[in-house]
Amino acid sequence: MKIDKIISMANQKVRLRFLAMERSLRATGCQLPLLVIPYDDNLFELPEGSTWWEIHEITNWLNAEQTHPTMRKYQCLTVGNYQFVDADVCFLSNPEAVLASHSGFITSCGHWRDPSGTCTPASQRWMSSQSTLWQRDVFNTGQFACDRALFTVDSLKATALQPDFVETCLRWTHNEQPGLNLLVFASGVDITNLTLPPIRIESTWAGDYPGEYEPYWTDPQRQPYLIHWAGIYMDIPRPINQIFYNFLTPAEKAEWDKQVQEWSQLNRKKNRGLHKICRRLRASLFAAS
Repeated sequence: MKIDKIISMANQKVRLRFLAMERSLRATGCQLPLLVIPYDDNLFELPEGSTWWEIHEITNWLNAEQTHPTMRKYQCLTVGNYQFVDADVCFLSNPEAVLASHSGFITSCGHWRDPSGTCTPASQRWMSSQSTLWQRDVFNTGQFACDRALFTVDSLKATALQPDFVETCLRWTHNEQPGLNLLVFASGVDITNLTLPPIRIESTWAGDYPGEYEPYWTDPQRQPYLIHWAGIYMDIPRPINQIFYNFLTPAEKAEWDKQVQEWSQLNRKKNRGLHKICRRLRASLFAAS
């Protein structure tokens, strides 16, 4: 495929992640325009070559349906020739070169080994009714590419509103991942995961590299072209985090470290609260028995 744009999603909260992603992209030599879907109204000044991108007919529809903000990614499915990445990605190679020999819908994640986060009970029932190999085609919606428009705006709405689809595509309150997976699966496009045979690149997920990562990348043909920190708390030191840090200035690194510390404290507080609830629940169950 010949991609002609990079698409991402961001707001002020992920500004530093986005800046590192954009700089890593440019460092590979890719100068394609970067279109940024606004997560919400908390915007920031984008670097040169990047613009905010919104299809208002889709945004207004999703707002009216009171969907999760990340479902704005659905607008990607109405265009073609793009690479989408979340802000928590860093590029290692130019996606134009990597994707040139591929066609259809391309991903490079390991969700085929753990499909649970890519579906709801309703969407799993539907996908498994269509194919016994549905797990092969699920993907992480933080990074994917496609050479064609899979839907028009009208057909996107009509598909998402189908009785078998609406709970996953519009009512799911956690994120867009099951809905986007279901829509892509239903489109019938050929899906290629670069981590599966015959290509078999090494993992693109930072969580698969708790220690040194370079020994896995001795074969240039199997080196991932991006790294994705999906669901990774960066207060846990990992050598691979240095890839991200390399694209921050010293001042930005200090700002990032402060953010990570605040998020870590907040997560610990949430976890303590959850543990208390679990202890109380166990105590009440034992008291009733």
